[in-house]
Amino acid sequence: MTRALVIGGGPAGLMAADVMAQAGLDVTVADKMPSMGRKFLMAGKSGLNLTKDEPETTFADAIAMTTPVASAVAGFGPSAVQDFATDLGQPIFTGTTGRVFPKAMKASPLLRAWLQRLAALGVTFKTRHTWVPDLSVPGQFETPDGPVQIEADVTVLALGGASWARLGSDGTWANPVFKQGVQVVPFRASNCGFHVNWSNHMDRFFGVPLKACALTAGDVASRGEAIITKRGIEGGGIYTLAATLQKGGAFNIDLLPDRDVDFVTQKLAKPRGKTSLSNHLRKALGLSPLKIALLREAVRDLPNDPSELAQVIKALPLALGDPFPMDEAISTAGGIAPGALTDRLMLKSHPGVFCAGEMLDWDAPTGGYLLTTCFATGRAAGLGAVAYAGGNARL
Repeated sequence: MTRALVIGGGPAGLMAADVMAQAGLDVTVADKMPSMGRKFLMAGKSGLNLTKDEPETTFADAIAMTTPVASAVAGFGPSAVQDFATDLGQPIFTGTTGRVFPKAMKASPLLRAWLQRLAALGVTFKTRHTWVPDLSVPGQFETPDGPVQIEADVTVLALGGASWARLGSDGTWANPVFKQGVQVVPFRASNCGFHVNWSNHMDRFFGVPLKACALTAGDVASRGEAIITKRGIEGGGIYTLAATLQKGGAFNIDLLPDRDVDFVTQKLAKPRGKTSLSNHLRKALGLSPLKIALLREAVRDLPNDPSELAQVIKALPLALGDPFPMDEAISTAGGIAPGALTDRLMLKSHPGVFCAGEMLDWDAPTGGYLLTTCFATGRAAGLGAVAYAGGNARL
């Protein structure tokens, strides 16, 4: 049997192993952590968002990717991910925003069923195996028992990006791989929060979610929630905008996204007598204490003119600082450059070595896009490895 080695036991690596094992290859998955899928389990801690139920083209447009990653996603999109979950005996449901979750709302049942299926296919798992980054002999590892060599005819690297180092994804492979002639794009934080230099009057809102708002960065908009924290602002609504914000896109908050400027102006123009501005904003527009606090935080001297104040409410500018540290990001962009890969995700410089998952240079928001792309590139790399093992000259 052809021997296949997968280095990295996250979603991309396990998907590559699944494809190769089903094709009859003798597969070993090695991971430096004590168990498989550590970051996958963390991703499902607050509800495992597997994918987004929307048209394939709409889905693809949300991800910053080039060929060959785009080809991988085209071959294994939202509907395929849903089928994958149900095939593992995990019922799914689609939320009001189109996000797809397992009914169990966590990753552990799906991961457990997946590992059982892989074991039944003959896949061998090796834990506490830290890869020695030598692409010419890719099966070298350091283990608690000393150096180990795993022989393989094809290898799939699924080493992850550079966030959540404690879960195994630390990006330390990038520099050694670059020195071996592989083009690597520097990592940067993605799906991350941003620092804000709050004044003391915001202290009581730390931990409070900002709801029913529209967030924008440049020409990119998000209706997701955000959380005010001691350090700044984070949450799904911010993560969607992170890439644009890091490029300098101006950040604005529409505090009443379902009302137009004229409506807001008319409400504000009503006489308020001796009522304070804060109470007027609460009574006339239903603004929450957090929204009123943000108004006063971002614009210290609020205009008295109703039309001018309405404009501020509809596009409140908030000054953001640097992004949170990269290791705290939900994911990272950067990694193996598209030009270093064939259309089957094999390294051009090292035949027989394929790459998948977050170690490739692509960027996606949360909301199911991240996991789907990891699954898709793992599958594509596995299929590429199967074809290579069969002597496919097109590689």
